Order: sequence, then structure tokens, then C-alpha cells
Amino acid sequence: MTAIELPTGQGTWARVVLREPRRWKEHPQPYGSRVAFAAAHVVADPLGDNTPGAPAAVDWESTLAFRRELFRYGLGVAEAMDTAQRNMGLDWPAVQELVRRSADQARSSGARIASGAGTDHRAGATTLDEVVAAYEEQVGFVESTGSQVIVMASRQLAAIARAADDYRRVYDAVLRQVAEPVILHWLGEVFDPHLAGYWGSTDLPTATESFLDLVRDHAAKVDGVKVSLLSAEHERGLRAALPTGVRLYTGDDFNYPELIRGDSQHHSDALLGAFAAIAPAASAALAALDDGDLATYDAEMDATLPLSRHVFSAPTFYYKTGIAFLSWLNGHQPGFTMLGGLHSARSIVHLARIFALANDAQLLVDPEFAAQRMRLWLDAAGAAA
Repeated sequence: MTAIELPTGQGTWARVVLREPRRWKEHPQPYGSRVAFAAAHVVADPLGDNTPGAPAAVDWESTLAFRRELFRYGLGVAEAMDTAQRNMGLDWPAVQELVRRSADQARSSGARIASGAGTDHRAGATTLDEVVAAYEEQVGFVESTGSQVIVMASRQLAAIARAADDYRRVYDAVLRQVAEPVILHWLGEVFDPHLAGYWGSTDLPTATESFLDLVRDHAAKVDGVKVSLLSAEHERGLRAALPTGVRLYTGDDFNYPELIRGDSQHHSDALLGAFAAIAPAASAALAALDDGDLATYDAEMDATLPLSRHVFSAPTFYYKTGIAFLSWLNGHQPGFTMLGGLHSARSIVHLARIFALANDAQLLVDPEFAAQRMRLWLDAAGAAA
């Protein structure tokens, strides 16, 4: 197969000519100039009862194999994050098993791992003390596996808190007890509408100052902050205001090339769901950055932007569907199924566009294999040309 017909909407179709696959160079060692994590998705067991509200049934073999694929390209794994369907199908028992297995694998591979600790197992929490206790339980578990901790934003805290002081009370209690420096995660409402007004205000400058006050007061316990607000301007201002030694891990899947590249004074490191989709290209770019080859860095990163921006297009919180779809096209999982039935969250036209953009970026491992899967899926969906 040298081409495939794909739906583009309004009853029209486009002929996509398959590009030659690129043989990406492996880079199992970490990068010298930037710290880079890929927030990895989980693979659902295709025979599991992964209907909405059901306990998560995970295909552990495929899930762990995907993480080994990321390690091949020098990326650390950000585990059990929103990319892995936290609050959208991945329940606490599955989180524990996932973090335990992934941390063991990272240790045996000599790779870096950081894992999300939140409060989602206490959905009925009604007091700040209950939120603190929930954080303490998850932080303690993640630490017990040997993984670095990512303190995730809490839906339960967002629902209970009435002012910035409530956030400070909770985070002060958590950060006083952590064993090693953590990553603080500020996830914007575009990724999770339940987190609107986080840090005690819907006014972004006010919320940012509250966040910075927290980081400054606990700088010795904060390795970095992971910010997912999709505003390059805000990120540049925030990273310049951080205490010395505190990293900013960009979570901006729209503007990561320029933010990671940085300017004459500051740069962002990376903790990105997009890197789960573009790992080989991100590796090539970061290797070039280590070599001081900015032209190659720009070319490699810029080629991935149309794909990433499409995967994360509104409604952004369904970006996980595109990442799982691309994983399936590339043979990293046996079926296109997701926890909670989330594989139905994007349209046929949206997913067809992912195929076309991945083909443009030469991120299809085997284009003919991917095209065969795409054709079978379109036929099954009643969308044959």
C-alpha cells in the first residue's frame, strides 16, 4: 500500500501518500542539557470490562513495553498522570500496581521515573484534613516504590478550598513530610475543568503569586514545577521568578519547542504527554540540543508541532484518545481500546487526521502496517471511501 484515502469531514476524502519510515537513532542515556519526562498512557486489556465506571483492566505487558520504548530514547517516565487517565478510568488499585511495576522496571533499566500522588481515592473528602490525609497516603506509597513524587493537583481540594490559605494549609502539610524533593503539578482547567480557580483565584496573576509564595517557602523540597496552562508567555514569566535550583517542567503541548529551547537566561525542562506520541523525534531534537546544534533542534521539534497541537485540540482533556490511537497504529498495543471506554471520545475525522500528521512527521514506525490498521478500523466504523 502506497497511499490511503482518509475522511476529512463534510463527506470529503483526501489521498494520503505514505512516507518512507525514518530509522530513528536510539539514545538510551539521559540528556545533558535538559531533563525530559514523557507522561505515558496505559494500555487497556482488550478483553477487560473497561466500560465507564468499571474498575480498570490493564494490559500490563503492553503498558510496560511502551515504557521500555520511551527508555530507548532517553526519556524518563512520568507515571500515573492525567495521560494515564487519572480521574478518567484509572482507579487507585490500578495506580498502585502501575507505579509499583513501572518503578521496578525503571530501576532495572537505569531510567528515571516520577509518579503522580493525589487524592483521587478519597472522592468523598469534605475537609482539608481529609485531603491532607489522602495526599499523605499516596505520597507515602509512591515514595515506598523508589519513584520520585509528583504532587498532582487535587479535585477534592479544589472543591473544598475557599481561599488561597486553604491551599497553603494543605500543601504546607504535605511538603513538610516528603522525603525527597518533589515536582509540583499545576494542571489548568483546559485539561481538567474541575480545577478552575486552583491556588485560590480565577485571576491568573493572583493564583501565580500564591503558587510562587508556596514554592519559595519550600524551595528545598521542590525539584521543579510542572505547569500545564498552554500559555508560553505565562510560563516564561513564571520560570524567571522561580527560586534558583527549582526547575520548570513544561507541560505546554502547544509551545514546547520554544520553551525547551529557552532564551539567553532561562529554559524549561520537559514533562509532556506529547512526548509519548513523538518520542523518537523529541530524542533527536534533544540530542541536537546537547550538541549545540540549534538548527537541527528546531527542525526536529517544529516538525512535530502540527501533530501535537491536533492531538491536544479542544476539548483538550480527551487528548489521551489520540495518544492511544497512535500507539495502536504503531503496533505498541493489540487493540484500540481504552479504560472507561474513552476510545470513543474523538471522532473518526479527528483520528484520521492524526494518521495523516504522524505520516507527515515520519512517526509511523511501519507506514504500511499502520495504513492496514487504519483501513480496517475505518471499515469497521462504516467509513470506507
